[in-house]
Amino acid sequence: MNGTNLFKIALRALANNKLRAFLTMLGIIIGVASVITMLAIGQGSKKSIQAQISEMGSNMIMIHPGADRRGGVRQDPSEMQTLKLADYQSLRDETNFVAAVSPSVSSSGQLIAGNNNYPSSVSGVGIDYLEIRQLKVESGEMFSETDIQTSAKVCVIGKTIADNLFPGEDPIGRIIRFNQVPFRVIGVLKSKGYNSMGQDQDDIVLAPYSTVMKRLLAQTYLSSIFASALSEDMTDYATEEIGEILRRNHKLKADDEDDFTIRSQQELSTMLNSTTDLMTTLLACIAGISLVVGGIGIMNIMYVSVTERTREIGLRMSVGARGVDILSQFLIEAILISITGGIIGVLIGCGASIVVKNMAHWPIFIQPWSVFLSFAVCTVTGVFFGWYPAKKAADLDPIEAIRYE
Repeated sequence: MNGTNLFKIALRALANNKLRAFLTMLGIIIGVASVITMLAIGQGSKKSIQAQISEMGSNMIMIHPGADRRGGVRQDPSEMQTLKLADYQSLRDETNFVAAVSPSVSSSGQLIAGNNNYPSSVSGVGIDYLEIRQLKVESGEMFSETDIQTSAKVCVIGKTIADNLFPGEDPIGRIIRFNQVPFRVIGVLKSKGYNSMGQDQDDIVLAPYSTVMKRLLAQTYLSSIFASALSEDMTDYATEEIGEILRRNHKLKADDEDDFTIRSQQELSTMLNSTTDLMTTLLACIAGISLVVGGIGIMNIMYVSVTERTREIGLRMSVGARGVDILSQFLIEAILISITGGIIGVLIGCGASIVVKNMAHWPIFIQPWSVFLSFAVCTVTGVFFGWYPAKKAADLDPIEAIRYE
């Protein structure tokens, strides 16, 4: 019996039990659609995080005071005052792998402009901060080195601040009061929107670090230092170089632990990617359970089919059908169920991913390999779970099969 005849017989058998065949496919359809949708959500989240990190500067390095104590251990307040302006100046003048460096201090409070007010914070930074954080001035200008040296009361604001304090007006040249200190707006930053962690990147006020340290905080230490490596590949070299300079400045001995913490975007990216990969794998495994359930459904229905058609099998074998022909016939039925279910599942999975993107506004990214993998798995599932009932049919004794009632 050739393959074409076997295929026709399998199709006819499925057509005679359309509802049963569809219900059998349902497990495969749900499994494939779930796997594709879950992987699309996971990969979309990963792509979104990578894009946000890239926007923030993929080669950015953050230096914070205090040793790297993870797990919620409280540190002495003096340990959070280890970064000084001398450290920033050393990094600016002595590093070979650092492209830009900026100190950072911050003060939170209420911004007031005329009758409008808005709760936010003022960040004291250097002129390289825009380059490090991938920020651009849309109108006006950035403050200068002269403004830093004279502790000028000027600032550059984000779009959110401009919209809340100066709705429908040009903020350039206007005055913002912060903790009774007036700041003149000299520039407005280009909008960047929200990042992947839900933070408004336009809720920002930048002022000379010297102004914030002297006029707002009255402190001589820095909250942090931001830097960027010459390239993403040189981030590790830049991090090592920064550590050596800071240890020398802080007069730390060889066996002393660092009194500062260095973090890079590369490290953050690796950590977030590993987390999203783990979550994606977990989601795919949960969805994959549906494929196993669908496979068990195929085996169950094929067992029923073999039992119902025992006499038919006996008759076919008595007129010359070989065991391999019977095996192939039932195996083709199982594969047809799984492949058809897989195709429908792929279509539903891709459609569901698009619906999630448009309705829930989640980042979605359907990778071709996830579609091929799901389809391949459902085909293997059909073969695996359909083989045993088909083998049982092929091993039936023709005489006993004909006598079966």
